[in-house]
Parts: sequence; C-alpha cells; structure tokens
Amino acid sequence: MSKCKQHPTYQGKRVPRSDCPNCLAIFKEANPSISGSVDLDLIAGQHKEEIKGVERKYRELINRYRDLEKVVEAVKSLEQDPEVTEILPKKGTNTSEAVAVVVYGDWHAEEKVDPETVNGLNSYDLATFDARYKYCFQNSLRLIEMNQQEVCIDTIIIALLGDFISNYLHEELQEINVLPPTKALLLVRNALVSGIDMFLKQTNCNLIIPCCCGNHGRFTKLKRHANQTGTSLEFLLYNMLALHYQALNEKRVKFIIPESYLAYVQVYDQVLRFHHGDGIKYHGGVGGITIPLNKAIAQWNKAKHANLDVIGHWHQLRDGGNYVCNGSMIGYNAYALSIKADFEKPRQAFFLMDRDRGKTINGPIFLERVQRKRGGR
Repeated sequence: MSKCKQHPTYQGKRVPRSDCPNCLAIFKEANPSISGSVDLDLIAGQHKEEIKGVERKYRELINRYRDLEKVVEAVKSLEQDPEVTEILPKKGTNTSEAVAVVVYGDWHAEEKVDPETVNGLNSYDLATFDARYKYCFQNSLRLIEMNQQEVCIDTIIIALLGDFISNYLHEELQEINVLPPTKALLLVRNALVSGIDMFLKQTNCNLIIPCCCGNHGRFTKLKRHANQTGTSLEFLLYNMLALHYQALNEKRVKFIIPESYLAYVQVYDQVLRFHHGDGIKYHGGVGGITIPLNKAIAQWNKAKHANLDVIGHWHQLRDGGNYVCNGSMIGYNAYALSIKADFEKPRQAFFLMDRDRGKTINGPIFLERVQRKRGGR
C-alpha cells in the first residue's frame, strides 16, 4: 500500500494511484522492476471495481427506499376517512318488459336409472319422475314471479323440445323401461297438462308453446328427415295437447307445431330458433358441442336468421351466448357414464328475453330439493 498522504483511505488503507507521482515514486522505490508500474495500475483498477460495486449497491438501496416510501404513503392515505357516497336502493318501475322462457325436454319419463349402475349418483323411477316434474313447474313459476317484481312479464314461452319418453329406441330400453311407449306418452301428457293449467291459473300470462320432436319418440329404426313428424309419437302428443286446449276454447294458449325440424318464434325484435339438438353432429371433440353447433347455426342463418338457438338432447345446461342448451330431467345414467359425459344434476333451462336488452336473466330450474345433513343449516 502507498505511504502517500495526499489521497484518502479506503477501508482503512491508502489506495495507490497510478497518476500520482508520489505514489509512483514510492512504489518504484519499493519495486525497482520495470513491471512495477503495471502492478500498481492493476492494484488501483481492482479497488476501482470494488468502489463501483459499492456504488451500485448504494443506488439499489436508494431505489428500494423510495419504493418503500411510496408504500408507506399509500398506507397512510388509507388511514384517512373514506369519502362515502350514499347509494339509495332503486325499486323497479315496472316499465321494463320481458318474455319468460322455460325450456322442457329430455324427461325420459318411463326409463329407470338404477343407482348401482351410476355409483349412487342418481336414481330415477316413476315416483322420482312424479316428484321432479311437479318441482319443475313449481320452480318455473317461482322464477317468473321473482322477476315480475322488477319487470313486466305478460307472456311465457314454454318450449317443449322432445325426448319426453325414452320409447323402445334401443333393445336395452325394452329391458329397463317401466312403462310401454303408449302409457309413457299418456303419463307425460297428464304431466304437461297439469303444468300448463298451473300457469293459466297462477298467472295472467299468455302462453306460447313451440314444440319440437326428439329422436327417442320415433317408431322407426332410423331417423326420418322428410317425414320426421309423421313417424314421431311426440308429434302426436303435441297435437293432442293443442286439441285439448282448443276444445276448452283457451285463448291464452298458442301451440306452434311445425312439420320442420326447426321452430321459430319472434320475440320483440329477436328471433328464437328451437330444435331438439340431435341435428348437431358431435363425436367427442375438444370444445364440446360449441364448435359443431356454431357451424350449424351459421348454416341455418344463411337460410333464415335467428338471434338465439335453443336446444336439448345433450343433457347439459349451457349458455353459449348465441345458444342455450337445456339440461335433462332424468339426470345421470349408465349411458352418460359409459360415454364419459359430464356429470350434471337434473335441471331445466330458464331465461328472460328483455324488450330492450335481449337475453338477460339465465339460470337453472332445479328439480330436486337440497338434502341437508343433520345439524346443517
């Protein structure tokens, strides 16, 4: 180390400098070799790097200190009393208007689900069907009455989308169904009349009932396209219902029973397209039915545009924005388990078509009471 007293110390030692004549003279006197000055430069450079490192750490500490100051300042600002704006509740003026839509289908009324075949996740028989369809209509009415507190609803669309019976479509169903097709059809007819009568009695609403045939109700081995309605037990069911209310001269009920696979209903400035959903071809691809359904919607819209498609068949309650897919009443069964379908509780679809906003409120119609454990709230 240098004995030159013209320079400050670093860590208690004086740092030699190559540009200082005194340091150079002292160092050369102690190191007479030619390389002495080079060694001096190396030593001085080493200490310069150490000083730079210290300076970098210092700047980093300063930056962290400034960040902490900002945090402390923010915390102090939160300690101040908040500026509260009083928000008063707004009651509905009942000047808004909407149409309520309830979607029924995939009841499979006479099909039995043995809980042992689905690991105890579901059970379905005639007693279960009786409880679920009644609960379905009761909860539908509750949802409508809840929304009527805020918006004027004078029309209810009751969409009947098919597969109300399982029929003998497959050989397996001949073994597990608890009723033959004709008796199952009468069972569903009685259930639907009971529900429609409830709406007529408990509300002052007009009822629009678009009807679509499912794939299970046919009495042919293969599905017919040009003659779907002529080979469908459900087409017979829908016409029986229409004739029943026609005989009663019930002006508030209007059935829409098209010969086509598609049924259209105009709601304000929106067009709703109803169909069972078996016209969508899906074989387990990524994204579920979304991609094939959107492709089908695009093709149908080229012929006749609709703002919203409402379908069933897939036993999965979904809101896809431009479509609503209905759930089922039968719920999870051995077939759903075998094809690895998503597990879903039995439920049906409900939504509102607002006059100014289009589809708004959208939610499930639950078909079962919640089973609470003892001691639970």
